[in-house]
Amino acid sequence: MDILLTNDDGIDSTGIRVLYDVLSDIGDVLLVAPATDQSAIGRAMSNEVRVEERDIGYAIEGTPSDCVVAGLEAIGPYPDLVVAGCNKGANLGAYVLGRSGTVSAAVEAAFFGVPAIAVSLYIPEDRWPDAPSAREYSNAALATRYLAEHADGAGVFDQAEYLNVNAPLPDGDEVAPMAITHPSHAHEMDATRNEDGVITLHDRVWKQMLEGTTQDPEGSDRRAVMEGKVSVSPLTAPHTTEHHETLDALAQTYPGPDTDL
Repeated sequence: MDILLTNDDGIDSTGIRVLYDVLSDIGDVLLVAPATDQSAIGRAMSNEVRVEERDIGYAIEGTPSDCVVAGLEAIGPYPDLVVAGCNKGANLGAYVLGRSGTVSAAVEAAFFGVPAIAVSLYIPEDRWPDAPSAREYSNAALATRYLAEHADGAGVFDQAEYLNVNAPLPDGDEVAPMAITHPSHAHEMDATRNEDGVITLHDRVWKQMLEGTTQDPEGSDRRAVMEGKVSVSPLTAPHTTEHHETLDALAQTYPGPDTDL
């Protein structure tokens, strides 16, 4: 198996080194990652990027999406699978999917028709921003290896274009169970403005997760991680919608070409 490995935390992060080691046991890994931290940059894309060869792979002065395109089209070989991660911090909930550089790398791969797995580690708010040790990525590493080795052969990617995986920190020596989930729709963002005119944005979900007070239902990604499980959400990349008869009717009443502006 040829695997393209990238992330958004940067090539020097612990999480990507852990995945490089565990994935190298099952395939040939090409690591192409940002030279610096590109967290929460979404699917931002550059027109031109500089590449530097490192001992472990290639450092790109650009975004995670840049890394995927560069890895697929300019560095090669063309992979069987793209893996993005392991991110320091969870990517849980529907509202974070477009923000996350980790998830965006998987989405970029999906548009190229390559199956992908985005992998993130949940770190409780009271541990942030401490850097997890390599051992603390164990649940994420085990789940990633298992899915990379078995998902395609089981037909998972016949229905899903990418998997969004979120793992909890290890609890002793026990392996966290795996749960198939959907992204939570809970959204708890707000903002405050101080007297100096500075506006601070707050994502209240992380505090609620720490306190165990979120209202996420069973089957959601956030609920699974709170219960100590590895969350796996099968997702598709294109943004689609259902047919809307009301919008069709609205279009019929749109002014014609002879209408004065």
